[in-house]
Amino acid sequence: MNIIINDELRSFVDPLTDIEYAALERSLQAEGCRDALVLWQDTLIDGHNRYEICRKHNIEFRTVQNNSFASIEDVMLWMIDNHLARRSVSDFQRGLLALRKKEIVTARMAQKMAEEPPEPSPDDIDSRPPPPWNTREEVAKAARVSSNTISQIERIQKAATPQLVEAVRTGAISINAAANVAQLPQEAQIAAVAGGRKELQQAARQVREQKMATRPRKEKEATEGGGDDVASLRKEIAALKDRMATLLTENERLKQRLINAGLDDA
Repeated sequence: MNIIINDELRSFVDPLTDIEYAALERSLQAEGCRDALVLWQDTLIDGHNRYEICRKHNIEFRTVQNNSFASIEDVMLWMIDNHLARRSVSDFQRGLLALRKKEIVTARMAQKMAEEPPEPSPDDIDSRPPPPWNTREEVAKAARVSSNTISQIERIQKAATPQLVEAVRTGAISINAAANVAQLPQEAQIAAVAGGRKELQQAARQVREQKMATRPRKEKEATEGGGDDVASLRKEIAALKDRMATLLTENERLKQRLINAGLDDA
């Protein structure tokens, strides 16, 4: 059987830790591969770790076909949704997956709009529905993290070195701390990762202190004097802003539905 491994699809699967991999390996050797691997045509779309271990130890396995997809993008969205639903996936990986889904959905929408431009409504109102996943709050909801966490993950994506990304993935540094370290030059990031957990924490702390030093004096004094109360209020404000953005988006969608319903009845 010729099974194809697509590297881009494989990247959607968060690598197992050494302990997890060893446990799966023992289970497959003792009990065999009970769950079938899922293929789209000849491409493996579910069961990458099991496939690797089965080949390593010549363990028999079954395959099932899922040919309901029209394109590789459909497969990607299916895999992303599968992993987003799993509890074992880390916040960082869920954030990356949700952002990747946003890219795919946005690109599809742009292509569709280019191929089939919408006709203007009689009142010259843009009849296009609001684009899906057009707010950070929607992405955060799918990833089951805060919008602030999604913002930090975006910062890591844009500026972090591969070494720093790996440190976040393995849990050597938190998402929040990594977003701060990612603002350092690449050489400093690499050195911090090489220094281990304490060095990473120190680098993140230095970046935070530098930010504090550049803030307006009143804001800095309020932060220093307010302590936990200020931090709590900031969290509440951030949550309210997230909620407001979500409600505004939903309001626009409802308005659009009413407009479209009126046009259909005309």
